[in-house]
Amino acid sequence: MIKFPTCKINLGLHILFKRTDGFHELETAMLELPIHDLLELIPAEKDSFTTSGLVIPGNGNLCLKALELIRTSYSVPKVAIHLHKNIPLGGGLAGGSSNGVFILKMLNEQFNLGVSYFKLLEMSAILGSDCAFFVDGGLQLCSGRGEIVSPLNFSFKNKWICIVNLGIHVSTQEAFSHVKPSTDKISIHHLIALPLHEWKYNLLNDFELSVFPNHPILAKLKEELYKFGAIYASMSGSGSTIYGIFEQQVQFDFPIPENGFMKWVKI
Repeated sequence: MIKFPTCKINLGLHILFKRTDGFHELETAMLELPIHDLLELIPAEKDSFTTSGLVIPGNGNLCLKALELIRTSYSVPKVAIHLHKNIPLGGGLAGGSSNGVFILKMLNEQFNLGVSYFKLLEMSAILGSDCAFFVDGGLQLCSGRGEIVSPLNFSFKNKWICIVNLGIHVSTQEAFSHVKPSTDKISIHHLIALPLHEWKYNLLNDFELSVFPNHPILAKLKEELYKFGAIYASMSGSGSTIYGIFEQQVQFDFPIPENGFMKWVKI
């Protein structure tokens, strides 16, 4: 079985307060984008996990965690998993989270486990804060620590998104280091309902205030997207990917390092 895990961008992100469980209460909208990794899963005599493409550091891959998690509730035979990594790590695109959730769904389909939709949401929330989004994808409002999801309606008809990653890795710890939580904000749910041209002045990602001082080139990149005609531009998640929403593709002239990328996606 072969599937193509997607990624997401954040449309606004509010850090509201520090919770008693150590997580932060947040509110954001997530939009699924067709930028893909590749996952192959086949029955095997023993478990194995291999990768190609971008290097995945450490052994904390969510594919393996997903396999371990589903086995706590279901009988799953041995499998061989191969991940071809294309979505940048540490870029705020949640490629790793998507990989983990896709493994849950693939195992459910491959072995007819009968995992319910709500059980998938539950296991995804255990995997990670932004994992539950990838059970359905699309456009969703995410709250709690990110695991409470509900669909949103907004038309991006005939719009283009320019996704730019400069190969800068921003850790979650770095992103949170200078964030000042506040509940004195208009909810993302209401802000998303504004006309797209009003998002520039209203729909903000709180992590930009923490990340941009350490990486001023990201702030410069956001400014350049607006200069080239973006209706709205923002950093995704805790960084470092910057995106702009355009009426049409333009010739965007910004130096992209060898370990970075720029992609245009029509939505």
